[in-house]
Amino acid sequence: MKSRRTFFRSFIGVSAVSLLPFSIFANVKQNKKTTETIKPKRLKKGDTIGLIAPGYAIKPDVLEKAKETLVAMGFVPYHTERLLWNHGYFSNTDTERAADVNEMFANPSIDGILCARGGYGCTRIMHLLNYELIKNNPKVLVGFSDITALANGIYSETGLVTFHGPVGSTLDNKYSIQQLENVIIHPEHQLLIKNAILEDETLLNNPEFDRYTITPGKATGTLVGGSLTLINALIGTPHEIDFTDAIVFIEDVEEAPYRIDRMLTQLIQSATFKHAAGIMVGVCNGCDKPAASGSFTLREVILDRLKPLNIPAAYGMSFGHVKNNMTLPIGIKATFDADKMTLKLQEKAVL
Repeated sequence: MKSRRTFFRSFIGVSAVSLLPFSIFANVKQNKKTTETIKPKRLKKGDTIGLIAPGYAIKPDVLEKAKETLVAMGFVPYHTERLLWNHGYFSNTDTERAADVNEMFANPSIDGILCARGGYGCTRIMHLLNYELIKNNPKVLVGFSDITALANGIYSETGLVTFHGPVGSTLDNKYSIQQLENVIIHPEHQLLIKNAILEDETLLNNPEFDRYTITPGKATGTLVGGSLTLINALIGTPHEIDFTDAIVFIEDVEEAPYRIDRMLTQLIQSATFKHAAGIMVGVCNGCDKPAASGSFTLREVILDRLKPLNIPAAYGMSFGHVKNNMTLPIGIKATFDADKMTLKLQEKAVL
């Protein structure tokens, strides 16, 4: 089986540091958290994109489709052999998955990094990442879902702006591709990000895709957030997110209303969430499924938990486990309008 596994590209230039044994990476003293923002260079056509799977394993056909999409976008896909293995439900062991992340940042021939898929596993490798190496080799890193831990953790440790956006397995949508390109390829100052236009009747009639203002108002702050489950999983760890004066974006998938209630309650009772500047809730796909008749709906839970905070907030923004995904740069100043349901980036996220 192993003999039939081949690289998408047989060789790509690798720096000496990327070839060092992983044990060396693991023993490097971790960088202290910093507030200095580091922006990666913008991507351009012809750049090489490294694909990683820091969580679940990826099926060969899904990987091939992701590579085809990248080629159609004008990029050159690359991945190491580590991506082709399986270790239980993970794409590889914790050590090898972390080594893949470190190597992609170390390799000077890799211009940007795209997570091939999400799936549990990122929180298991956070302590194995070489943050000093990452800080010294800033690159675009894109992903969502379980990648929430990786993206926010790297930002908090290094100051490197990371990107909550589609993974390789979901990068097959015109809106998502356009949003990604607007942020990391053709960045504009004061870029206005709007929701996707919903045309599918099934979505228009699905309450999970409703769009409504929770608390009116505008707010400006630093973007942080991602999967509600992963945000909560970081509470009490060295990578717990500081929400003070931040525009927090959250979403989740296939969680019953009572579970959303429980996670929001925990978040509200955490140290800094109540001090957020604004709250954007994406589409919580598959979450409006009450456990019993007479239970609260998703909307009732969202309003009950977030409205008393009196922080500008809205539900139904175009991001989450859905086809249409905004690309949201973690660490960039932005202004959120809860009434118009728009987000304006106050600066370019890439150099």
